[in-house]
Amino acid sequence: MNTIKIPVLTSSIINHNDIEECITTTGLSVFSDVEYSLDDYNGLFISDRQDALNFRHRSSEPGYFSSWHVAGDPTLIIVRSGILRIGLRNGDYRDFKAGDLFIAKDFLQSNESFDDKIHGHTAQLIGDEVLLAVHIKLATITS
Repeated sequence: MNTIKIPVLTSSIINHNDIEECITTTGLSVFSDVEYSLDDYNGLFISDRQDALNFRHRSSEPGYFSSWHVAGDPTLIIVRSGILRIGLRNGDYRDFKAGDLFIAKDFLQSNESFDDKIHGHTAQLIGDEVLLAVHIKLATITS
């Protein structure tokens, strides 16, 4: 069986158990790779249909930097030009260039406020080329 791996930026989840209740909080943003099965249709290898809600076109000029933030709603990001660096709290990062894609879905629990010392990732345009990308909203967070 054929598969394809897609990088996914997610939030780690922490369960705090005390005597009376279990409290769930959001930890650090992390990258993982999700593997999708591809079915063979006479040499065309394709995954099951994936739902989406809408899409937007994005452009960012050289020098663009966004400090710590979360994606919120799961979004498929397809880079058309430029290099987008996504940085994590532990110093790791991944660079995405034209033709690359990833799913950003790090988020907060409904009872949490953003803590700029714990949550999120950064986004930075690397180099002198304009970033062009497509953002496809996959779902709405309802937690």
